[in-house]
Amino acid sequence: MRAVHDRKKRMGKLRSVGAKVLKSDRVEFAFLRSAVSSQTASWVDLFLGFALFAWVGLAPWLSTAVGAVAGGVVNCIINYKFTFHANDCPWRAVIIKYAMVWVGSLSLNSFGTQALYLAFSSWDYLQDMGFNDEGTYAAARLVVSLLVSWFWNFLLQHRFVYRVTKFDPKAIAIFRALFPWAKSNK
Repeated sequence: MRAVHDRKKRMGKLRSVGAKVLKSDRVEFAFLRSAVSSQTASWVDLFLGFALFAWVGLAPWLSTAVGAVAGGVVNCIINYKFTFHANDCPWRAVIIKYAMVWVGSLSLNSFGTQALYLAFSSWDYLQDMGFNDEGTYAAARLVVSLLVSWFWNFLLQHRFVYRVTKFDPKAIAIFRALFPWAKSNK
């Protein structure tokens, strides 16, 4: 009887922790949900890009671009509903703010990887360890990707994209200018 009671008590605590992770707006829980969202979007990006290249026959650049956009859309939607609980933030503003952060992320990843690759390439220590061009690129890409993910994407999404801001009316005006055929409610 005691074992059943202890098991129920542990399950209750586990449910309580699960509810906190899923529903709390504390930054550490939002960060964990953000990691899940990002991973899901990455799988959509990679799978769709591969499928379009391997099975549809699209060019590598186009397959990659379509996969990246689809992954971005998936990430934006999951973050809106699940990660940041942004139901009070107008979705048109979110789309524009997300696109701004996404373009910044693309730029930081591209140019940051190039800069770090050049820096790593000049380190004799890495070449002495056996790093070739591909290893140097992979190391630069991984470091930059993690830094941009934590210090650009997450912070801006948490503090700007999925929050009501003074910029929202301008973002909505930009959305309406770009997509005049879209419905005009919230």
